[in-house]
Amino acid sequence: MKRALIYLVVGTLLSFLFQYFLSGTGLPKVDLYYAFAFGLGWGMAYYVDRPDWELPKKMGFSLIGVVLLVAIGFAFFNFEIAIPSIIRFSTVFVAYYLIASFRDSKSLRQ
Repeated sequence: MKRALIYLVVGTLLSFLFQYFLSGTGLPKVDLYYAFAFGLGWGMAYYVDRPDWELPKKMGFSLIGVVLLVAIGFAFFNFEIAIPSIIRFSTVFVAYYLIASFRDSKSLRQ
């Protein structure tokens, strides 16, 4: 859990710095929200990367992440800003498991 939180914070920080200085929207709050979506995707993917967990449980945690992003997006922003955050989250989540699939253990934890 501790390492998943570290991935969340570091992923958010690095993504925010990239977004803000290189390719951002020009709005720091939106850049931070998108960076949080990236960090949350990476942190949650690491957290659910457990061989003893079944796929429905992993997908349930992923759904919780998507619902959290949608709730934050609709509370502070509009529809056009909330939806790309889900795409970023999902892309990072899938990329994590794509990278893990090339390993013999099918996990980046081991």
